[in-house]
Amino acid sequence: MLEQFEQAGKQALDELTRVQDLKALEEFRVKYLGRKGLIMQMLSEVGTLPREEKPRAGQLANKTKNEVTAAFEERRKALEESQKQTRGFIDVTLPGIPVGIGKPHVITQTIDELLDIFGRMGFGVAYGPEVEDEWHNFIALNIPPEHPARDPLDNFYIEDNVLLRSQTSTIQIRVMEKTKPPIRVVAPGRVYRPDTVDATHMYMFHQLEALVVDEGVTMVDMKTTIEQFIHVFFGADTQWRFRPSFFPFTEPSAEVDLLLTDRAGNSRWVEMGGCGMVDPNVFDAVGIDSEKYTGWAFGFGIERLAMRKYEIGDIRWLFENDLRFLKQF
Repeated sequence: MLEQFEQAGKQALDELTRVQDLKALEEFRVKYLGRKGLIMQMLSEVGTLPREEKPRAGQLANKTKNEVTAAFEERRKALEESQKQTRGFIDVTLPGIPVGIGKPHVITQTIDELLDIFGRMGFGVAYGPEVEDEWHNFIALNIPPEHPARDPLDNFYIEDNVLLRSQTSTIQIRVMEKTKPPIRVVAPGRVYRPDTVDATHMYMFHQLEALVVDEGVTMVDMKTTIEQFIHVFFGADTQWRFRPSFFPFTEPSAEVDLLLTDRAGNSRWVEMGGCGMVDPNVFDAVGIDSEKYTGWAFGFGIERLAMRKYEIGDIRWLFENDLRFLKQF
C-alpha cells in the first residue's frame, strides 16, 4: 500500500510537467486533487490499514498531497504569467478568420441599376432636398389649394409652408428653374406620405422621376423610352400598357401597368407609376416658354419596381433589416 502511495505521487508530478495550458491544468486538479481525485482517495484509504501501519501511511499520504499541491500551485502561476505575456500575440501562421463583408441593400442595388439604364439612354441625375416648401411641392406643379393632395392629413407638414416632400417631382421644378432646355434628367430620392402601413404601402418610400424638355418632344418619345426601360429592367418579353389617367402637372396623363405572372401561373396587371406630357402651366411657373418647348415626365416607385422584379411579397420586408431576407440579394 505504501508503494502505491509513492507511485501515485510520482505519477502526478510527472503528469504535471506535461500540462501546457490552464484548461489541462484544471483537468489535472480534478483528477488528483478533487474530492474524488486519486490523492484524496489515497488519504481515505489510510483509515483502512492495520493500526501499526497507519502513522507511516498517514505521513506519506500527507507528504504526497502537499508536494502535489505545491507543484500544482507553482505550475498554475507559471501558466497564468505565460498567458498574460502572450495575450496580445497573434500567430500569423494560423488561417485567417473569415470576415462578413456587407453589400448594398436591395433598394440601393435597384437604384444603381436604374441610374445605369437611364445613364446609357443619355439621362443625367439630379437630387433635391427632402424638406420642401409648398411652391416646389404643389404650386409650381399646378396643384391648386383645393386639391386633395394638399390636405394636411395626407402630408407631413413641419410648418405652415414647409413639409417633407411627397414626390420627387419637386426636383423637376428645381432643375427647370435653374436649367434652360434641352433637359434630360432622372431624379431618385425618398418621399414621405402618411399612408397606413401594409404589404404594399409605407410612410417612407423611394421614387424615380424622369423629365425631358426640348423642342418637338412628343408622347411617342416618352412611350419609346418607357418601353426600352421596361424591357431592359424586367426582360424583353415583359408585357405592359398605358392606361388613361389624370395628374395636375401632366396633360395628357397615363398610368403604366405591367402584366405579371406569379409562380402559380396566374397573371394580372400591376400599376408601376404615372406619366404624361408636362402641363404648360408647369412651364409657365418655372419660366420656360410653353409655346416653344414641350416635355414629358414619369414617376415610378422604386420599391414597387424591386418588389415586382424580385417577387418580394411585402414592402415591410425591405425595411426590417432581417439578414435572412437581405442575403438573398
